[in-house]
Amino acid sequence: MKHRTDKSAINQHLNILLTSSGRRGYLVNYFKEALNGRGIVHAGNSSPCAPAFYYADQCVITPLIYDDNYVPFLLEYCNANNISAIIPLFDVDLMILAKNKKKFAEQGVGVVVSAQEVIDICNDKWMTYCFCEEHEIDVPRTFLELEDVKKALAKKEIQFPIMIKPRWGMGSIAVYEADTYKELEILGDKVKKDIFSSYLKFESKIEKEKCILYQEKLVAQEYGLDIINDLNGKYQNTIVRKKIAMRSGETDCAIIVDDDKIKKFGLKISEKLEHIGNLDVDVFVGDNKIYVLEMNARFGGGYPFSHMAGVNLPAAIIKWLLGELVDKELIEKTFGHFYQKDIQLIELPGNAEEYKS
Repeated sequence: MKHRTDKSAINQHLNILLTSSGRRGYLVNYFKEALNGRGIVHAGNSSPCAPAFYYADQCVITPLIYDDNYVPFLLEYCNANNISAIIPLFDVDLMILAKNKKKFAEQGVGVVVSAQEVIDICNDKWMTYCFCEEHEIDVPRTFLELEDVKKALAKKEIQFPIMIKPRWGMGSIAVYEADTYKELEILGDKVKKDIFSSYLKFESKIEKEKCILYQEKLVAQEYGLDIINDLNGKYQNTIVRKKIAMRSGETDCAIIVDDDKIKKFGLKISEKLEHIGNLDVDVFVGDNKIYVLEMNARFGGGYPFSHMAGVNLPAAIIKWLLGELVDKELIEKTFGHFYQKDIQLIELPGNAEEYKS
């Protein structure tokens, strides 16, 4: 799973396109600051109601990710706007752009996304489980079949409660907790219904009959990791944040901590997976073990905590794309700082009538 920086993206002026930018206005600002006048930041999103548009130098409403015209649209937009690199910010987008990375490279556009096999491992939580098992990385017991869960419960290999979640899931969509055999069946049906009434249906169509997971619930302290590799998949650092509070599946409050054991754990995952850029990993720590809950091969909702602590991955990515050396301090951090996300209102650009359905 080796990766190489696209040489055509290496020049002294970079225009960046952040796709599926949504509410990641802070990332737009991080990249604008990192470019420091050497290019501009474009924000793309399929909905005009994207707060990131407020912060971007330029913005564009794209087709839906699964629209046949999505990739051709991006190729045309990149050509017309001299885009040097695309950085996707959404799990589904990662898969589409990883598959089409060569098309963009032929046009001189670098796509900062891991290899397709890496994206598959991270997006498909069953593949995540199998990857961890293969490489002797602790992970909660996970099942694809309801009957297998019942057998494990009967043998007392696991116990209630059991978490039921989408196999291809994001955030906290359709995640339920079952305390009885009856709830296993009822909530399993509920998860499937929720999946196919949301955008999760697109990836879940791959295996409709095996699109949900049953997973033992662990009671332990949760941590979020930013495991940083360069654009060739070489390990750089692991930033560890102890989660204090969560909201809608994202870290809402956390403290950056110094933990050598968890950092070594991050190194192991980096070397086995060989992702590029950031790998957002949720883990549970208990019983002297570190358990992987899920992995996301992108900037996660917890990255701002690392950034506030002194890490500047956007600046490092810009330098890697330009073929420049990255100073060690760009991916280092300070410890002990306690951070809480805030909420603020912004006024979206354009005429309000444009946003009405």
